[in-house]
Amino acid sequence: MEELYEMKEKKIKLEQGTINKGIIAVASGKGGVGKSTVTVNLATALAASGYQVGIIDTDVRGFSVPRILGTKEQPKARGEHEIIPPKTHGIKMISMGSFVDENSPIIWRSPLLGGALEQFFKDVNWGELDYLVLDLPPGTGDMPLNIMQKIPHAHLLVVTTPQITATKVAGRIGSMAEKMDLNLLGVVENMAYYQCKECGNRDYIFGEGGGLELAKFMKTELLGSLPLLSEIRRRSDSGSPIVVDEPEAEISKLFMDIAEKIVEKLDMGAE
Repeated sequence: MEELYEMKEKKIKLEQGTINKGIIAVASGKGGVGKSTVTVNLATALAASGYQVGIIDTDVRGFSVPRILGTKEQPKARGEHEIIPPKTHGIKMISMGSFVDENSPIIWRSPLLGGALEQFFKDVNWGELDYLVLDLPPGTGDMPLNIMQKIPHAHLLVVTTPQITATKVAGRIGSMAEKMDLNLLGVVENMAYYQCKECGNRDYIFGEGGGLELAKFMKTELLGSLPLLSEIRRRSDSGSPIVVDEPEAEISKLFMDIAEKIVEKLDMGAE
């Protein structure tokens, strides 16, 4: 299968850009676990650390990255085969949501959707990036499988919630990664607990320890556990990533810590 880039001197060479450190593909076994929210906040954490970051929202049917990131600018065309991506909070981003209204259904069949992904890689002028972060469609069906086959050098990050139904389904991603010989970065456990603002007590609404058990099953690392916060939901709806607006907040520090672990793992792998 045709790949979307070339590897030269441990760097990923795109037709219109270079990725110096790596592609991070963010996956989940099912929808509703906050994968896109985690994707955007991790990308903003990497950008806040001084890295050049791009995001491709590959979930072309259920795109949500433009809203969470707060991207209002449209991509610009420069000639027939050059797209200039909008840049928000220091992050370049491309999504099907950049071209259609978020309330419009996408009814294209898989080959056409695959063509959109190819265009995002080949026709977008990414310039110099350190990291390109992909928000994958949820699950282990044809779409995420086809995408991962085209980017075999990507590093897979799995987002889950603690409950058994989510972790069991997410475990299939580990099997997919093993069969495809993909590098697993680790697991991020989202909505791990609710913490009372008044007393500080933690309530493990969806169960406890599911993320760690999934990481053990997948023979990888639990990179962090994120609390369930209404503030994150509100900011995702309004396009104000908390890492940007409140860098000193506890949740922002958790995202920064996860981003730092990812950077360390990728740097170690490049040596």
